[in-house]
Amino acid sequence: MASSTTATFVMPGDEIDPSLIPSHKKLPLRLGPGLRHVPPNKIVPVIAGQIITDPKKNTIWVENAGGRYVPSPGDLVIGTVHRSTMDAFQVHLADYSAPTLLPHMAFELASKKNRPQLPPGSLVYARVVSARKHMDAELECVNPTTGKADGLGPLVNGMLFHISLGMSRRLLMARPASDGGVVVLDELGALGAAFETAVGRNGRIWVNSESVKTVIAVGRAIQAADKEQLSVEQQKKLVRKLMKDLS
Repeated sequence: MASSTTATFVMPGDEIDPSLIPSHKKLPLRLGPGLRHVPPNKIVPVIAGQIITDPKKNTIWVENAGGRYVPSPGDLVIGTVHRSTMDAFQVHLADYSAPTLLPHMAFELASKKNRPQLPPGSLVYARVVSARKHMDAELECVNPTTGKADGLGPLVNGMLFHISLGMSRRLLMARPASDGGVVVLDELGALGAAFETAVGRNGRIWVNSESVKTVIAVGRAIQAADKEQLSVEQQKKLVRKLMKDLS
């Protein structure tokens, strides 16, 4: 699980305490957003923020909730299709950012004769494949090993809500929601709200439901918990109020 029992904040160029860097018997160290490797063995922050680690994945990164999203391989993101070229879609992951590339063939069952049709403005749930300096980042909507979508692909209907990068990370943690301090979605589901979500590491959450009221309630609840930094108990209180309003 991601951890930071004692908050450690860094500025660009700071030296990172070696004790903060995770180690794993089998997995190589993976640097996430906000860090750069300086040969031979120096790790340097390139943005200001809090050092966060995930020992299970042997990953370390700098969290800057209000900063600009920087694509990192393996990130799940929600993008907006800008236009289609001969071989790929140009997809924006943030406002006023350079487009990323999503190849037409990077979808389940895609072929030269069966390419997805995504008009400008379409939303896609994708994974970052590569992100190199001075090159457009590349996305995929298919598991290259199985050829299956595994939940990736076009996001149909629903609504898109903007959240902080920190909230995105907390929602994507592979651990109990309460450990990340975010219980809004679990509480809404436990009280009978029917909806589905997709969370993008780039500060986006997509919500869909048969009820438009539910979509708006879920989206606004997450945004409120994020912006107002609600505690777990405050989130539960908010959810109870929302469910009362929906009934």
